[in-house]
Amino acid sequence: MDNIYMKEMEDAGSNTLSLIADFEGSEEQMMDIEIEQAIPVLPLRNMVLFPGVFLPVAVGRASSLRLVKDAEQNQGYIAVACQKKAQTDQPKFEDLYETGCIAKIVRTLEMPDQTVTVILQGVRRMTLNSITEETPYLKGEVTLLNEVLLDKENEEDIALVETCKDLTIRYIRTADTMNPESAFGIKNINNQMFLINFICTNLPFPMEEKMQLLQIDSLRERANKLLRILNREVQLADIKASIQMRTREDIDQQQKEYFLQQQIKAIQNELGSNSQEEEIEELREKGEQKMWSDEVYEIFNKEVDKLERTNTQSPDFSIQMNYVQTMLSLPWNEFTKDNHNLPSAEKILNRDHYGLDKVKERILEHLAVLKLKQDMKSPIICLYGPPGVGKTSLGRSIADALKRKYIRMSLGGVHDESEIRGHRRTYIGAMPGRIVKSLIKAGSSNPVFILDEIDKLGSSNQGDPASALLEVLDPEQNSTFHDNYLDIDYDLSKVMFIATANNINAIPEPLLDRMELIEVSGYITEEKVEIARKHLLPKLLTNTGMKKGDVKLPKKTLEALVESYTRESGVRNLEKIIGKILRKVAVKFAAEDKIEPVEVKVEDLKELLGAPYFSRDKYQGNEYAGVVTGLAWTAVGGEILFVETSLSKSKDKGGKLTLTGNLGDVMKESAVLALEYIKTHATDINIDESVFENWNFHVHVPEGAIPKDGPSAGITMATSLASALTQRKIKPNLAMTGEITLRGRVLPVGGIKEKILAAKRAGIKDIILSEDNKKDIEEIQDIYIKGLTFHFVREIREVLDIALTDEQVKNPVQLTVEKEDKK
Repeated sequence: MDNIYMKEMEDAGSNTLSLIADFEGSEEQMMDIEIEQAIPVLPLRNMVLFPGVFLPVAVGRASSLRLVKDAEQNQGYIAVACQKKAQTDQPKFEDLYETGCIAKIVRTLEMPDQTVTVILQGVRRMTLNSITEETPYLKGEVTLLNEVLLDKENEEDIALVETCKDLTIRYIRTADTMNPESAFGIKNINNQMFLINFICTNLPFPMEEKMQLLQIDSLRERANKLLRILNREVQLADIKASIQMRTREDIDQQQKEYFLQQQIKAIQNELGSNSQEEEIEELREKGEQKMWSDEVYEIFNKEVDKLERTNTQSPDFSIQMNYVQTMLSLPWNEFTKDNHNLPSAEKILNRDHYGLDKVKERILEHLAVLKLKQDMKSPIICLYGPPGVGKTSLGRSIADALKRKYIRMSLGGVHDESEIRGHRRTYIGAMPGRIVKSLIKAGSSNPVFILDEIDKLGSSNQGDPASALLEVLDPEQNSTFHDNYLDIDYDLSKVMFIATANNINAIPEPLLDRMELIEVSGYITEEKVEIARKHLLPKLLTNTGMKKGDVKLPKKTLEALVESYTRESGVRNLEKIIGKILRKVAVKFAAEDKIEPVEVKVEDLKELLGAPYFSRDKYQGNEYAGVVTGLAWTAVGGEILFVETSLSKSKDKGGKLTLTGNLGDVMKESAVLALEYIKTHATDINIDESVFENWNFHVHVPEGAIPKDGPSAGITMATSLASALTQRKIKPNLAMTGEITLRGRVLPVGGIKEKILAAKRAGIKDIILSEDNKKDIEEIQDIYIKGLTFHFVREIREVLDIALTDEQVKNPVQLTVEKEDKK
């Protein structure tokens, strides 16, 4: 095989430049040659020989070596033709360009590497007509072509040749691929034809353009085309040089870092390790183990390829690495197996929390459907109620019951949308949102996710996080949740979101609409006692270094703690009070250096805790007219409420109604309604209508420092007014609650369970309620209503018939005008 490559001018060496300098033969003598009918044909790869030009060629093919040897012995001419494809080993006629050059062998050199280099000189252009022989080497018939020479006296031709020379020298000095010393050889060539052909042969133009130049008969036209090519190449070289100059300063630092990095790599290779390549390979292996969709896997591979191309010293490397690691850390399609054992789940829920029947029922319903369907979207539940009732801790119990991972995210004070959706990767310090980070922490795509204090979300100029949660808490949208940092859709439909809130009025309506609301009401005294006995006391004993039985709190003691030392809906303060008692006992144990079981009785509480913090109202009897016991609901449970009415003689015509006790607008309206009803039905109740003209009415609800509002004291006020105006006693141990209308209807009210328990604690025996509240009584366990008698009414008249007795109080006030005149 010929080992022939395109040679630049400097590769011709000093021998070739010497031959060029010695060439003084005329063009006419070169044209006047004779050739045989068929001459040897030497095929060249990537080389085109022009007349008059010396060209060194490395010969390696056996047939070509034989040709060179015979031609050198015969001192004859050979035909030189260029191959159309350099990779052809045994070229035929159709593999060669037809236009070529007649040449003679000037010298043969044996090189140190055992190769043979032949210096050829082009003599005259020719056309290869055919190949007559193929062995031992190619022979063919040729036709000589004439050359139209330049006029040596013509100034235009002289200028044309000089321009080609100048541009060639400029190109050699500008191009990085040329040796600048080659310009010296060009400068010393004076023969016009030889200069043009020498440039055409040795400059690195495309092969097709060189063949076009060789096919031109006129040397002037060849020089013009060469000039256009040189102009193009010089302009390209100038542009490259300009770009290099502009970018040299920018890349100097990068080159320095690159070389240093390569040195580090080389050192690591010598030490037998390459941490970056190993780390990237490890990332790819982890990616293959992930249960990704084809789309996500394709994105991951692109990001890893980008990471591999990034210099480790570049700031972008750590950003890209963090993103890839985030993708790998997420639990794509990784789920924990749900516990479908309903009795076991119910047992866990009852173990951790007392009461909360509605919540437990909803969780068991979800488990039942999940067991039957095997696959379903998880519900979005919102537990709302007062503080301390166990909303947050209930989430952990639900996770335990379902055998799922547990995540809690506090939303109190969050005012940046990026906390939910994350930042875009274009920002410095970008990171995913808390939803994605929590899933990474959980390591599962179906955890129980607690969104704590969702009503405490804020908004600012960084966006509205409540609006960002709309996508998270919508079962129809969260299957394609889009985190700005991750920038890939992630499925949240299997996550069981449980939001907690104290006030649902503070939650935006669109967000509220997406959740299933479950009220977690405050605990009653009986429930608090059970919670303290079953949960709080064992936990606090462990926290104070004691064991079960070291300190006993009887049921009566716990009731006293709830009634006299706490006033709350939940059990947080109760836990603190019990903890305080145990610490007092612990001091005693530590001082005596021994532990003996202690039972804390009710009479011991004053010594341990001080005087009671609160006092519960007790039933005060029925000795006074106008004093009626009502029932009220508060955030900390039910209370009994006393409504008092007194009468005073009016100096002016027309009675006046005064209301005191820090009453709200609704309670004031109830009082006005009650008085108007009594006025309208005065005759039915045996009241002299003149009383309303001559007496003032004062309605008071004690404990005026505590704001009171709501419609549930309507029938209580009406009964209080009726009792004061008739001076009749109220039925003993009676309480009531209900709203009134101007027509005398009794309407239902809420908080029945808490009110009934408050009445029972106060010693009440009979309770008057609206007939529509009967369904609420049926839902209460029998243990809580044992010993109570309920009277369900529809009209205020029925209330008065039950509440007012025929017995008058001692020393009744004389209200009629006639009686006052006699007096």
